[in-house]
Amino acid sequence: MTREAFGAEFLGADGFLNSPTYGLPPQFLVDALLECIGKWQNGTMDVPSFDENVAAGRAGYAALTGVSVDSVAMSSTVSAALGLVASAIPDGSRVVTVGGEFTSTTFPFAAQAGRGITVTELTADELVTAAADFDVVAVSLVQSANGAVLDTDTLRAHVAGTETLTVIDITQALGWKRIELDWVDVTVAAVYKWLLSPRGTAWISLSDRMSHAMTPHAANWYAGAAPWQTIYGLPLRLADDARRFDLSPAWFSALGAGLAMPWLASLDGDAVQAHCLGLANRLRTELDLPQQDSAIVSLPIEGAAPALQRAGLRASVRAGAIRVGFHLYNNENDLDRLLDALRA
Repeated sequence: MTREAFGAEFLGADGFLNSPTYGLPPQFLVDALLECIGKWQNGTMDVPSFDENVAAGRAGYAALTGVSVDSVAMSSTVSAALGLVASAIPDGSRVVTVGGEFTSTTFPFAAQAGRGITVTELTADELVTAAADFDVVAVSLVQSANGAVLDTDTLRAHVAGTETLTVIDITQALGWKRIELDWVDVTVAAVYKWLLSPRGTAWISLSDRMSHAMTPHAANWYAGAAPWQTIYGLPLRLADDARRFDLSPAWFSALGAGLAMPWLASLDGDAVQAHCLGLANRLRTELDLPQQDSAIVSLPIEGAAPALQRAGLRASVRAGAIRVGFHLYNNENDLDRLLDALRA
C-alpha cells in the first residue's frame, strides 16, 4: 500500500515504525535507483555523472545541518569518519561521552588508548555541565537506544571560549529534527536511517581548527582538487577544503543521498519536526511515559515485541525495550495500531 507524505510516495510505510534502524526510500529515489541499476546491467552507466549526486548530497547535508558546504566531507560510515577525528586529537586527550552511547561514536576514540587517550562516561546532565573539564566531547544528539535528546544549549554555553572540541553524531536526529550546529567542531551522520538513502555514505562537517588538525589518512583520487585529473601519479594534490577527506563514492548510496537529502532540505523543517514529535508525544501521553521531544520512543513493556509482530508492526528491540520511531511517512493510523497492539 502506497502512502503519500510531504509530496512523496512511500510503499512500505503502513505499520513501519523502524526508522531508527533504516528509513524507507521515497518512490522517486527507488525509480532513479532502478534506472541506474538497469544502466549498470546494460553497460551504459555513466560513472562521472555520480559527481552531481555527491555535490547534491553534500549541499543537502550542509543545508539540513546549518554548516557551510566547504566544511563537509564524504565518508562511508560514522566510525570511519570519526576514526580520522580520533587519530588527530593529541596524545593523552581526555574524552567524555554519555554512558551507553552508540559505539560507532565512542570506539574510534577508545581505540586510541595506546596514545594515552581516555574516554569517560557520564550522564547526559553531567556531560553538558562538565564538558569544559575535558579535551573532547563525543556524543550523539539523539541517543539510539532510547531517543534521549542532548541539551545542546547548555553544552554550548559551557564550552564557549574554551579549547574543548565538540563532536556530535546527528545520525538519529537529522531528517526529522531541526538542527543548527554551525558552532560544533564535528557533526557526522549516516544516510540510511532518517535520511532515507541506501547504506554506504556518511557525511561529516569539520570546523577550521579540526580540519587543520586532521591528516587525510585515506587520501585517494576522489579527494583531489580535480578528481578526474588526480587519478594517476604524484605529487599529492588534494582539495583545499573538506573534500580532501572524501572517500570515493559508493555509487548507489551517493545517488540516493543526492536525491533524498536535497528533497528533505526543501521541506518545511518545522512542519516535519512537528509531525514526527506530535505522533511520538501522543504515544508518550497515552502510555504515561516521561515526556521528551524526540521522534524515538523506548517502550519498556514486557511482551511488547510479539504483540507488535502479531499486529504487523515493524520495530526493533534496543537496550531491553521496544524502540519505535515516527518519521514523516508515519500517521495516526500507525500510532493507533501500535496502541491497540500494546493494550491487547
